[in-house]
Amino acid sequence: MARNVLGGELETCGTDPLTGFYRTGCCDTGSQDSGVHTVCAQVTAEFLQFSVTAGNDLSTPRPEYGFPGLRPGDRWCLCAQRWAEAHAAGVAPPVVLEATHARTLEWIDLADLRQHAVPQA
Repeated sequence: MARNVLGGELETCGTDPLTGFYRTGCCDTGSQDSGVHTVCAQVTAEFLQFSVTAGNDLSTPRPEYGFPGLRPGDRWCLCAQRWAEAHAAGVAPPVVLEATHARTLEWIDLADLRQHAVPQA
């Protein structure tokens, strides 16, 4: 069973659009996931713009890959390194801790993730 950064069971990040490296809705990872898509983020306009400038346009639909394009407020499994870069640039999007894979902690401190945590419902 996959664990989240808090030590609990990894929860679903998002299903509309369907996210995750394996497109299961979870930010699970494995040996095929070289980008380590483990951070469940609620994307913002600022982050989406930053991502474009960093070479990864997440806003434009890519139907050939079944990708609808993201809008602010969507939840998406981000690469741990990209989130860390956004954090360093001051544009890190909010994070759903319960849906962020424990492997994220290899790149990002839990304190930084907690600073950007989506408030519990």
